[in-house]
Amino acid sequence: MLLYMSNSAQEGQSTPLHSVSVAGVVVRDDGRLLAIRRADNGHWELPGGVLELEETPEAGVRREVWEETGIHVEVDELTGVYKNTTRGVVALVFRCKPAGGVERTSSESAAVEWLTPDEVTQYMAEVYSIRLLDALDGAGPHVRSHDGRRLTPNAG
Repeated sequence: MLLYMSNSAQEGQSTPLHSVSVAGVVVRDDGRLLAIRRADNGHWELPGGVLELEETPEAGVRREVWEETGIHVEVDELTGVYKNTTRGVVALVFRCKPAGGVERTSSESAAVEWLTPDEVTQYMAEVYSIRLLDALDGAGPHVRSHDGRRLTPNAG
């Protein structure tokens, strides 16, 4: 589908500004999931970040997971598209397999842990834990929106 957005002053509308991010749901053979505790706010989330202009989504996931955790990954499939309607961030989430490396923190991650699905729901805000759980259910890709705190119902 081709979308056309105009920034014409004649129309009295401006083009919405969005950022595209990527995140990896890294699943170990024992079912544990890779998560980081962010250095800036202490929240538990998936490893990921802003997609750079010249990189593919898959390359962005591999780069972000490695930068934040020290783990190299193989990207399996897109499992969800999530939009933060308040901040204008669209996140592409991919299920991945660990492919080497050693867990380590970075300037962006204060902790790196392999969590159980139960721990994910305990430690993470719903808008982030749902991304991990969606990746496990095999029914994706899911498309969801949220306002930064809670999910909004899908309009279909």
